[in-house]
Formats: sequence, structure tokens, C-alpha cells
Amino acid sequence: MATENSSAPRTPRRVTEVGIASLGAIGRVLASCIGDIPGYHLAAVSARRTDRARDHLSSIGSDADVVDAGEIAERADLVIECAPAAVFREIAEPVIARGGTLVPLSAGALLANWDLVDQAAETGATIHVPSGAILGLDAIQGAAQGSVASVRMITRKPVRGLVGAPFLVEQGIDLSTVTEPVRIFSGTARQAIEGFPANLNVAVALSLAGVGPDRTEMEVWADPDLTRNTHVVEVDSDSARLELRIENIPSENPATGRLTALSVLALLRKLRAPLRIGT
Repeated sequence: MATENSSAPRTPRRVTEVGIASLGAIGRVLASCIGDIPGYHLAAVSARRTDRARDHLSSIGSDADVVDAGEIAERADLVIECAPAAVFREIAEPVIARGGTLVPLSAGALLANWDLVDQAAETGATIHVPSGAILGLDAIQGAAQGSVASVRMITRKPVRGLVGAPFLVEQGIDLSTVTEPVRIFSGTARQAIEGFPANLNVAVALSLAGVGPDRTEMEVWADPDLTRNTHVVEVDSDSARLELRIENIPSENPATGRLTALSVLALLRKLRAPLRIGT
């Protein structure tokens, strides 16, 4: 039976205070756009160059504070991590301890700090790994509810987007003389993110959606003729055979595609939307 108040409007949800760590190529895009998404307010950011961060915030009319990375959790309900993997734990651990919401773009660093996932189950924190620069994670998550025989990802990147990767340094691989496509890595997603921590977070997101980082097969190619980061994903399962291809336009950081920041904005909208599309 309906009650007298059954048609009364619901109390509006309070505004979600957002923190961004840090204010690099992706962070600046997010900082500029969060104010356009209803229900969110940019409360705090961290950055190596605090003076440049304050200048950027001033230019976009934001009243956010610039704080140390470890302090963002005290200011924000939801923290977007888009910093170097080396400072991941400094950013993520306080968010998890306070039961907040973490949106990590360094999915590879999450693998190396998996105890935080277990801790989140105890504190009530939530970790949302966005799709980033990859596609098809919803279909792969669905296929993983059944039996998945194999997941394989082939990544091709412009040479300049790979320069300085630890794997290349350790193996003494010099890409400056490369004149045609060359395969520089073959292994698992876990091994790939260890060797290319700034390049292959998409591989870890893929592995978490599917069969895990030790069963997800990876190839990395350096291609001097490419201008876009290209990923091909092949999935063989008992429910579907998937072949997915994406060509990402790089951001000002050649290791990261423009789609990465946009996928975070889409996630924020989805978290508060009455209608949510996709798994």
C-alpha cells in the first residue's frame, strides 16, 4: 500500500568533494572539467610544482586547495590518483583508511599494493578502476562470469611514448635507431606493468576485468611510423570470441591517451546517474 509520502521528492544527494593527485597532463584536464559535472566540487589537488598548480586553478576559476599528496584524503570524499606509480601508496592508503572512494589510474601500482584492496573491504572504502584508454572491459567482465580460455593484448606505440621505460633500460634496448616496427616485449600483464609502469596500466585494467594479470598475455611493439597508441585485444571464451581494436590519440604526455581523462569524467557521471549504461 502506498503511504502519504510515497510521492514526496527525495532529499538531494550532497555534493561529492573531489581530490586530484596529481595535477599533470591528465589531472589538469580533470580539474578543468569537474565543475561541469553536477554533484561534484573540486576540493583539493596535489602537484610537484605548487606554483604552477595554483596558477592553473586560478585560470579555471577553482577554489581548490593545493596540498601534499597524503593530505588529499582529509579534504575529499573521492580521490582521483593520476600520479607517478612511485607515490601511489602515499596517495591511496589514507583514502582507504578513511573509507573513501579511490579512482586509481595507476592500475599497475594497485597490483603491487593489493593489501589495500583487502583493507578496503574492512574500512568500507571503494576502489573504481576506470577503463582508461582501453575498451571492452564490460564485455570481458561478462565473459569472465563463464569460462575464458585466453586473453591476449597486443600494444603498439610510437617510439617516443616508450623511451625511458625500465624494461628498455634494464635490457639495454635503444629505440633511437629503430626504422620499422619491432616487438620489444612478450610476457604476462604483470610482467608488462613492471617493465612499463607508465605505459601499460590498460593491460592491468584488462587483466582485472578478465582472467588476472598472470594469465593475460601481452606483446609490446615499438613502431616509428605510428602517431597513435594502438591496442588489440583478443578474448576466447565459452560465451563469445572478442576481437577489439582501439587507436588512441596521445595527450601532451605521449605515454597517455586523451581518452584516459575522458573515461574518468564518464565514470564520475555514471556514479551519480539515475540511468547507468554498461556493466
